[in-house]
Amino acid sequence: MLERQRRKNATEVTFVLPDGDPPGPVSVVGTFNDWRPGTHVLESRPDGTRAVTVSLPPKATHTFRYLAAGDYWFDDDAADGHDGTNSRLRT
Repeated sequence: MLERQRRKNATEVTFVLPDGDPPGPVSVVGTFNDWRPGTHVLESRPDGTRAVTVSLPPKATHTFRYLAAGDYWFDDDAADGHDGTNSRLRT
């Protein structure tokens, strides 16, 4: 799931997944962090989910995926679209 907050010069996007599914650490990896795993790791929240918030430039399209333990890559069904193997997000 994606949560968005528009700010004056950016859009804060929170990437949200159920806590523990998939098990182990999960990071969001994409064009906004040069596809570097571990840069934006999702952290547990009290509501039973885990999340990380990233500030992104407005009026842009970003491509991303999630990377979980065991080199398990997956997409976000709630993304704005998909281009083959990647999720797309518009700010």
